[in-house]
Amino acid sequence: MENATRRPALLAGILIGGLVIAAMGGHAWAQTRELAIGEQPGLIPDAREETVSATFQRQGVFYRTNEPPGTIIIDTVYRHLYLVQENARAIRYGIGVGREGFEWQGLLRVSRKAEWPDWTPSSEVSMRQPNLPRFVKGGPGNPLGARVLYLGPTYRIHGTNQPQTIGNAVFAGCFRLVNADVMDLYSRVQVGTKVVVRQRPTL
Repeated sequence: MENATRRPALLAGILIGGLVIAAMGGHAWAQTRELAIGEQPGLIPDAREETVSATFQRQGVFYRTNEPPGTIIIDTVYRHLYLVQENARAIRYGIGVGREGFEWQGLLRVSRKAEWPDWTPSSEVSMRQPNLPRFVKGGPGNPLGARVLYLGPTYRIHGTNQPQTIGNAVFAGCFRLVNADVMDLYSRVQVGTKVVVRQRPTL
């Protein structure tokens, strides 16, 4: 029954996302409209749903930057997060970007880390989805996913129980990764890590 009730929402989100990408010439990174999907606390995706497209799969890449190894660079235009490594390399992760993630660019630092965090919807999210619970305990069906890196009081890098949102703009949250990726990133990053958020392409 759970699978039957969640499929329409998943398919609707994927269909709308696909139409937007097609309209933009097939470039997912060019999407500026939000994926039409709300928060779904309690949804637990299966392994097939956790598999993202090749463009957004975690991988080592050549990456030239003046930032030192260990720095996180978030590219909201191309929907990628880079963890800078030695010798012009980086680990690249696919991300989904929430509205708060589009409202700011600059330098931040990881201020706190948490495993399986609890979730309290913001007033904006509650207004948009009035039937949501006011509190969701940490776990596989939590919208913040398996791990969260807090970037001060406002911003955060977190997991998700909606893997189909990776590569897209969404209404809520900041910077989301599939759970396997956010767990990998979490294991590599310490409190105090520098985070650079970029809102436009760099040459």
